[in-house]
Amino acid sequence: MTKANAARYSAPRPRIVTRAGWGADEKIRETGHVYSKTVKVAFIHHTVTGNKYSCSEAPSLLRSIYRYHVKSLGWRDYGYNFTIDKCGNIYEGRSGGVAKAVRGAHTLGFNTDSMGVAVLGTFSTQKPPAKAVTAIAKLTAWKLGLFKRNPRGATHLVSGGGNKYKRGTSVKLDVIAGHRDGFATECPGERLHEKLGSVRKAAARLQGR
Repeated sequence: MTKANAARYSAPRPRIVTRAGWGADEKIRETGHVYSKTVKVAFIHHTVTGNKYSCSEAPSLLRSIYRYHVKSLGWRDYGYNFTIDKCGNIYEGRSGGVAKAVRGAHTLGFNTDSMGVAVLGTFSTQKPPAKAVTAIAKLTAWKLGLFKRNPRGATHLVSGGGNKYKRGTSVKLDVIAGHRDGFATECPGERLHEKLGSVRKAAARLQGR
């Protein structure tokens, strides 16, 4: 790919609220960071928390999820690379640099060479807010563009072992996929999962494809 094409298939960086912006306590996470070599897939999740929160309450929800991931589950840091609220605000999740291939803890077996994006709420029967869906497209268009990925494309990841694919299995996945596509779970909820087709199209348009 020429530099001109690489630049052509890119999207502007959206506004991202930093960890300091939502009040992450940097003393509770492990020091240092773990990186992958690239980002091939964006896995979309829901947090399975309430939908009636106000957007001003989102930072406190992130802090509680963060504490749960680190203190209860024993993870090194916040699990998702990014989180989005109902107003379309995008928050930095796991530390290590929003533009880098930080390895998260979001899709067991496929955390390497991927990123996890969670929308605050539960979307099994309730439709995800339009602003949140738009924010997913903006975020994935930008981040996947940094790694030359087509949001409407497909790729392969090798499973590290999970409840859906055995360790060592090469799995074909959409570049923008749902958590359930790599792991046997209801996540990201039926109503959010059914929006991923439109997210892929929107993200591709934002990249100039």
